[in-house]
Amino acid sequence: MDILGLSTSPSSGGAYALILNEMDGNRRLPIIIGTFEAQAIALELERIKPPRPMTHDLLRSVIQGFGSYVKSVLISELRDGTFFAQISLESDGNELELDARPSDAIALAIRFDSPIFVSTSVLDEAGIVSETRVDDPTITPVPSSESTVHLAPAIKESAEEDTRVSSLEKQLANAIANEDYERAATLRDEINRLKG
Repeated sequence: MDILGLSTSPSSGGAYALILNEMDGNRRLPIIIGTFEAQAIALELERIKPPRPMTHDLLRSVIQGFGSYVKSVLISELRDGTFFAQISLESDGNELELDARPSDAIALAIRFDSPIFVSTSVLDEAGIVSETRVDDPTITPVPSSESTVHLAPAIKESAEEDTRVSSLEKQLANAIANEDYERAATLRDEINRLKG
């Protein structure tokens, strides 16, 4: 499977649908994921580096630190409407299988450029047969070599806010160090406003 894109899912309370596409077929598999996971996937697809490592970036560093890598990801099961995934890690010829949520497994897979598989039973049960062309304007496509991803506005806005908050927090630390408390209070209020 490859990642076709991310689509907003209004019926899921602000969640996103991650849409996987069968590489040698015409089926798609939508998986509902949270905003944080959607952001982690979208930022990596666009090669946007946040000011501090996100959780999946930290996991990549830990895995690499132990001389391992993600060999593949398998969405193995659909039980009571919940997808289950397995992450296959390899280190010095030894393989380890870890249970994971599909969104986390896929966020790691794209950081290691690892293949994503879906079991036939899951694809038979939850896959959607579709036309070969993508013309749904609500889907954020994954970049090919000639195109770029345009993130769903909520994801991009969230990433930009995180970067702005990080910048303001640095300015706040400098203002406090320089004993400019009036400026520090203004910056604190702006940070609180952005954090909601």
